[in-house]
Amino acid sequence: MTREHGTGGNGGGAYRERTYSSQDGLALYYRDYGDRLSSATPVLCLAGLTRNCKDFHDLALRLSAGRRVLCPDYRGRGRSQYDRDWRRYVPATYVDDLRHLLAAANVHAVVVVGTSLGGILAAAMAVAMPCAVAGAVLNDIGPDIDPRGMARIIAYIGDDRPQPDWAAAARHLRQTLPDLPVHGEEGWLTFARNTYREGDDGRLHFDWDPALIKPLLRGATTTTGLWPVFRALRGVPVLAVRGAKSDVLGAATFARMAEELPGLARISVPGVGHVPDLAQADTLEAIHALLARA
Repeated sequence: MTREHGTGGNGGGAYRERTYSSQDGLALYYRDYGDRLSSATPVLCLAGLTRNCKDFHDLALRLSAGRRVLCPDYRGRGRSQYDRDWRRYVPATYVDDLRHLLAAANVHAVVVVGTSLGGILAAAMAVAMPCAVAGAVLNDIGPDIDPRGMARIIAYIGDDRPQPDWAAAARHLRQTLPDLPVHGEEGWLTFARNTYREGDDGRLHFDWDPALIKPLLRGATTTTGLWPVFRALRGVPVLAVRGAKSDVLGAATFARMAEELPGLARISVPGVGHVPDLAQADTLEAIHALLARA
């Protein structure tokens, strides 16, 4: 079942707010941009491990001028319900949730734009429901994840570190993630508002379930040897984007991806770490080129 909440966002009526039910009964949230009757293949934007649909707002506004764009919050993130069992915070569950999302939205095929974890899920979708994936954008992720980046991510998400106000939250993020392509005080404040939520204690807390870290610590999530999964994307247009300073997608893995996926388009963003901003002019142009082929 899908429930519509109306419209919202900085763009006025730029998107419709909706929820749907997962197979195990969680209420999961997503934003629905653009014309639902457009003949163009819809785009499904999938965020990183701890991120949510807000990260894609600028990109969704640009892409929704000609097509429908769906931006979900995974379970345990943003406005989606938290899972009482941390063991379900794994890719297999997320793929099942996405299957239900496509059914609820009455969408049969999508171009998946996946950042970090979202890129892994794009490949996993191509295995689990190959007819549903018409193309993919893989943002700073590949079949092998650099262990340095994984260690940094685990350290980052493992401690809530509440902040007293938005300015402090922005400063903390700027110090912790200096290689992000975020510019100026307003940019970091926006990023902070996409990262934190106001808690009952009056302080700002990360906008995700702290239990997300448990599958990583228990080894329930694979971070290497995913080449067979990524090969499922053969036969559809794929764009791989890498931050030149990334500690998650190594240069050797990035090069091998071109060998494993014939016709792969690649773009490296200079001066940027994990992850590049897909709404920037150079990456946006490459995404439009991919969409023209999907």
